[in-house]
Amino acid sequence: MDLKDMGDKIERVLVTEEQIEQRLTEMAAEIDADYQGKEILLVGVLNGAVMVMADLARKIHTRAHMDWMAVSSYGSGTKSSGVVRILKDLGTDITDKHVIIVEDIIDSGLTLSWLISNLNSRGPASIKIASMLRKPEAATVEIDVEYLGFDIPNEFVVGYGLDYAGDYRNLPFVGTLAPKVYGG
Repeated sequence: MDLKDMGDKIERVLVTEEQIEQRLTEMAAEIDADYQGKEILLVGVLNGAVMVMADLARKIHTRAHMDWMAVSSYGSGTKSSGVVRILKDLGTDITDKHVIIVEDIIDSGLTLSWLISNLNSRGPASIKIASMLRKPEAATVEIDVEYLGFDIPNEFVVGYGLDYAGDYRNLPFVGTLAPKVYGG
């Protein structure tokens, strides 16, 4: 699926496929430099991080294992209550491991902040964050993102793992969805 398949459903492209590819190559090089001679555990946050995790992992030359978590912050509709629950936990013991949490996007940072705290309680050697996207204007807690793809405006975006009602995850770029699609 690409932009021509979308008709008028995408208002504009914020990050192109080529920009994503280039930045992932750079992020992988940064990770390789930081973890030279060490082993890392990439922890992908489902579902959105699937694309980022797969593409980033293939570019890393450092010995890396992978695992997945699914967490949900739930509340009323679009507003998080701040209560987080684990839907799928790690199958890996992270004690003394160098963990890199891989995210598709960081909005408020509340769920990720909770996840960092939860994983820190498990005794890792270190925890760092790799995220393709971050919305600085939406942040309500500060998250130190060691490996960042792009800062984007506080707009509703789809593509490259990000969805609207389960659609658009397989777009190779990140774009804003036309308001008529979601009634905005």
